[in-house]
Amino acid sequence: MTQQRRILITSALPYINGVKHLGNLAGSMLPADVYARVMRLQGHDVTYICATDEHGTPAELAAQATGQSVQAYCDEQYEVQRKAGEGFNLSFDWFGRTSRPANHTLTQHLAQQLEKNGLIEVRTSKQVYAVDDGRFLPDRYVEGTCPHCGYEKARGDQCDNCGRLLDPVDLINPYSAVSGSRNIEIRDTDHLYLLQTGMQDRIRDWVNAKGKNWPSLAVSIANKWLDEGLIARSISRDLSWGVKVTDADGNPRPGFENKVFYVWFDAPIGYISATQEWAEATGNDWEKLWLTDKGADQTEYVQFMGKDNVAFHTVSFPVTLLGSGEPWKTVDKLKAFNWVTWYGGKFSTSQKRGVFMDQALSLLPSDYWRWYLISNAPEGSDAAFTWEGFQAAVNSDLANVLGNFINRITKYCASKFEGKIPETGTSGDAEAWMANELAERLPRLIEFYEAMEFRKAAAETRAIWAAGNEYLTKAEPWVKYKNDVDGAAVGVRAGINLAAIFGIIAQPIIPDAAKKILDALGIPEENRKMPAGSKPEDFAALLDAIPRGHAISPPDVLFQKIEDSQVEEWTAQFGGGKE
Repeated sequence: MTQQRRILITSALPYINGVKHLGNLAGSMLPADVYARVMRLQGHDVTYICATDEHGTPAELAAQATGQSVQAYCDEQYEVQRKAGEGFNLSFDWFGRTSRPANHTLTQHLAQQLEKNGLIEVRTSKQVYAVDDGRFLPDRYVEGTCPHCGYEKARGDQCDNCGRLLDPVDLINPYSAVSGSRNIEIRDTDHLYLLQTGMQDRIRDWVNAKGKNWPSLAVSIANKWLDEGLIARSISRDLSWGVKVTDADGNPRPGFENKVFYVWFDAPIGYISATQEWAEATGNDWEKLWLTDKGADQTEYVQFMGKDNVAFHTVSFPVTLLGSGEPWKTVDKLKAFNWVTWYGGKFSTSQKRGVFMDQALSLLPSDYWRWYLISNAPEGSDAAFTWEGFQAAVNSDLANVLGNFINRITKYCASKFEGKIPETGTSGDAEAWMANELAERLPRLIEFYEAMEFRKAAAETRAIWAAGNEYLTKAEPWVKYKNDVDGAAVGVRAGINLAAIFGIIAQPIIPDAAKKILDALGIPEENRKMPAGSKPEDFAALLDAIPRGHAISPPDVLFQKIEDSQVEEWTAQFGGGKE
């Protein structure tokens, strides 16, 4: 058993404007969930925190489009996202909201600390004013042509095409995203600015130290920002929905009565405030996870996110935490993902491109999607979602390799050995071969998970399942049974134990199917930890771990194959198809 670690896990907060698509799921919440499950199965003390990101312009626009108040819209969408997370078996310890009082209070507190330390100042800036709308337009209320790449639907804060961060006044041919009006003026307005420039060297040192535990994608994005030079960034907006800007006494700050903090300032703080919510609701201690003088220096903090969120998490949020002068825990391991692409483009919430979480669950159970998205995780590069790839992964990996093995061995045990683990027979060459496979592959599987290399972990999981099928070919219990019942008994005994191992290692990625396997085999909860060992005999013992004579029952068919007709139907419904 490895030494227990205390691990805090957060995944990028899903924005509130509707159900998330499969690309969002694959790039943060799902791998974070798989990692949390693996760490729990190894006996570590894990807290997995997430929340809805509820402030900012898109929430106002989405609420406006539905005719609801922003509060009512966010209340409704929080429930939608919570249910979608439950449907995909995301094992959050807490799923909070950035609109709750805890996040408002902490955001205002950290802003006060930063200002005390000379890292926030009021500046008069140029901002887009929509004459017909009668209001200043925060960055996402402004759209236009990107000055860098020419994309004609760039938002005022960031271009979705080239990824560059923008200032709304830099857009070419800007217009109001609210009304579509091009009657635009540039006027002066006061805002709070976070003086990131003063933290340039400290953040560089921090990235150099912490980045040793990050994938190259995250380090390269952080260094790109640092190489270009940090700038002072506005952290307030002319909006009514959000965290109010207050003075040191908690009263509305003069001149800022109609302004709120920028969503990208308060959203990462939501990791901490959601942990505070969890602690209050469950009686746990949030300080040992977030304050280094309260024990958080002994906590391992791991973040998961898509590559578009990396800059905020490796620069802006660390500026907030380190610049506050308070003993806040900063991230130790940061796992960043590329995009999951959808037939030549990105999945897109705003453009309704791709398959969304609730739609996916209406087609097939979550395990099918979880397996495909993790086994094709966009780690080294973007990963293309295709219906044919999805079909092949389900039919080959799940139905043929895992499902067929479980079905064959449990039904044979039931029909020939009265559904009990055989007690006779002596292990031979086939079992020695399988033990060597386990001795090589199981530690490697854990290494991949520890390194957060999910695609490799899924491939190794499949390879272990495939080795089990090869073992049955070598052991031939159904052939031996005719003349050598004891020999067949060895194969069935080892096969049932392999089925248990396969169920155990399946738990992080396909938890529903894994539970069906382990329940059918009668494996107690305390015996469902990830298998470990240091010597060859440890792994050989796994093939005879379940007590002989123990009763099992064949589970129902675990996976239905996806038919070509289903692929054709889904292609017609959602788009895509062979190009």
